[in-house]
Amino acid sequence: MPERRHETLLAFDFGLRRIGIASGDTLTGSAHPLTTVGVGASGPDWAAIEREIRALKPDRLVVGKPYNSDGTPGSMAAAAERFATELGARHRLAVIRVDERHSSQEASAQLKARRASGQRRRRVQKEDIDSVAAAIILERWLQGGEGTT
Repeated sequence: MPERRHETLLAFDFGLRRIGIASGDTLTGSAHPLTTVGVGASGPDWAAIEREIRALKPDRLVVGKPYNSDGTPGSMAAAAERFATELGARHRLAVIRVDERHSSQEASAQLKARRASGQRRRRVQKEDIDSVAAAIILERWLQGGEGTT
């Protein structure tokens, strides 16, 4: 695999109620959950997303692409694609789409395991799962997973 230049990335786990956000970079190859923003009747909280983008100044953005277990597009695929397209247009940044299959289940399992081991004291909230799922999506891409722009 060719070496990637150093880039800062923001990743998004799109949902109809919440969007999880994580950051990472190609130098360390790691990702970290940041926050979750709401989605209301008028759509995503674009002002909150803008604040995250201004604060971190990412080189590119990563958005999870929902697929079913059998590889067919999931029920939210069209909505996630619309979000990714608008996100890229609003911020004039390339948006990489990454298979997000099972990322929320993996995030939930990680958080519950941390709580059971005592590494995490507070209960696992849906917002926590969404931001950790965004980190998992970004880690998949950082580890050489395929993505489309």
